[in-house]
Amino acid sequence: MMDKFEFLLGTWSLESNVPRSAFSEADTGTGQGTFKRILNDKYVQLDYEGTSNSNPQQKTKAHGIFGWDEKEQVYKYFWFESSGAFSQATCKFLDNDTLFLTWHDSNLIQTFTKTDPDQVTLRMENPIATDKFELVLEVIFTKQ
Repeated sequence: MMDKFEFLLGTWSLESNVPRSAFSEADTGTGQGTFKRILNDKYVQLDYEGTSNSNPQQKTKAHGIFGWDEKEQVYKYFWFESSGAFSQATCKFLDNDTLFLTWHDSNLIQTFTKTDPDQVTLRMENPIATDKFELVLEVIFTKQ
């Protein structure tokens, strides 16, 4: 079940753009993330470290785990930050190159989309009207 995550596996350089939104002021940042299979290929783990340009001396670290929930027949994602924040999302593959996430503790949605053989774009959006979304975060992943 975890073969669908193949397009995310590897080590990536990250360039983030946070537009001014209901959630935050505008900012940019950089980082590095690594997606890898763990525990007999039952899970895919993300380890992330980055900084924002508004506060470059403070590093943000995060750890995420994707897994298949056999009982519910759905992919789940668990996200943990060095700030102490954590969250859970339900995931669905829209096609072989697009992973869609719905966060359980907010209205935010997120997509990972393969845009090039060595590039993935993450977009987090807030629904503000029917078929209208406010961009909250965009991260360009470039394979190292």
